[in-house]
Amino acid sequence: MKLLIAVTHLLGTGHLSRALALAEAFSARGWSVDVVSGGRPASHLGSGGATLHQLPPLASDGADFATLLTADGRPADAETFAARRAMLTGLLDALRPDVLVTELFPFGRRALAAEFDALLERARGLPAPPLTLASVRDILAPPSKPARVAETERRLLGFYDGVLVHSDPAVVPLEDSWPLTPAMHPLLRYTGFVVPPPAAADGGTDGQGEILVTAGGGPVGRPVFEAAALCAASAALPQRWRLLVAKGDAALADRLRAMAPPDHLLVEPVRPDFRALLGRAAASVGRCGYNTALDCLTAGVPSVFCPFEDGKEVEQTIRAAILARRPGIAMLREADLTPDSLAGALQSVLGMRTPPLDPASLAGAARSVEIVETMLAEKRP
Repeated sequence: MKLLIAVTHLLGTGHLSRALALAEAFSARGWSVDVVSGGRPASHLGSGGATLHQLPPLASDGADFATLLTADGRPADAETFAARRAMLTGLLDALRPDVLVTELFPFGRRALAAEFDALLERARGLPAPPLTLASVRDILAPPSKPARVAETERRLLGFYDGVLVHSDPAVVPLEDSWPLTPAMHPLLRYTGFVVPPPAAADGGTDGQGEILVTAGGGPVGRPVFEAAALCAASAALPQRWRLLVAKGDAALADRLRAMAPPDHLLVEPVRPDFRALLGRAAASVGRCGYNTALDCLTAGVPSVFCPFEDGKEVEQTIRAAILARRPGIAMLREADLTPDSLAGALQSVLGMRTPPLDPASLAGAARSVEIVETMLAEKRP
C-alpha cells in the first residue's frame, strides 16, 4: 500500500512532526510512504521512514499566515506558487498512492488553497482515485467568518472520505474550537493523540528536581525565557531552572545566562533527550503547542502553559484553558506574564502530578493506520 502526505508547516514544525509520526507508523506496518513538505527544511526531525519531497519552501511572516515568505525572505510570487502546484500534482501522478492525506487543509492553510485544490482535483480524476483524508490536531483556529465553515464543508463533501482527528474527544473534542456542521460529523475519525512512546529510563540524572523551560525559538520563546530567568534570579523558588534555548538563539542564551548565577540557572541548547529531562523535572514551563502539551501530559509533570497569542493565534490559548482544568496544570496568559506571576503559577502546581491519560488515547499514530486500513478495505469492491 502507498500513502502520500502533503503538509506545509509555516511557523513551528508541529504539523510536520505529526505528519512524520504518522509516516513512521504506516512504514512500520509495511506501507510505502511519501511525504511532500512545503515548509522550511527541518532535517533534525528525520524522515519517519518516508521518502521526503521538498517543495519550494514557504514560511509565514511571524503569525501572519496570509503573508508567505520564500527561503530568502521575499514575499512568495505567482511563479513560486505555480512551481509548488506543478510539483505536487506531478508527484501524485508519478506515485499513484492508495491513500492521500492533507495535513490541516481544508480547515486551515487557506493561503495555499490553490495548490491543495489542484492536488485534490487531480486525485479525484485519477483512474483509481485514492482514499482521501484530512488530518487535523485537537484544536483548530476558529474560522473568522461563517463563509469559511461553508467553504470547508464544500471541500470535505466534494473531495474527502474522512477526517483523522488526532485527539481524544473525552479530553479535547474538535467542536471546542471548530463549529462543526451536521454534514461534517460523520466524516470524523478520532485517532487519539499522535505522540512518541514514553521516554525510556536512561539512568540519567540531569534535570532532576529542576524547573524545565522550553518555549521555541526567536520572538516566540523570548518572553517566556526572560521571565523564567528573572524568576530564577529572584530565588522565589528553591529549584534550579534549566532553559533549553534554540541553537540559533546564541545571543539570547548569553543574555539569559547573565541574569542569574549558575547555581540558580542553567541555559543550554535544546537537547534530544528533552523528554527524559521532562520526566525528571519538578515542573515544566513553556508554550502550549500540540507536541509540547502532549509531552507534558505523557510525563505527568506539573506544568505552567504560557500560550503563544501573537496576532490572531488562539489555538494554544484554547488548548491551555482546556488542559488547565486538570490537576497539576496552570495557564498564564502572556499579558500577565511576570517573574512574580510565574512563581505564583508554579507554586500552585508544584508537588502535583497530572492524572495519566488512557494509554489508548496516546496511540494515535497506530490507531490512524488501523482506521485507514479499515476504510480502504471498505472502499474497495
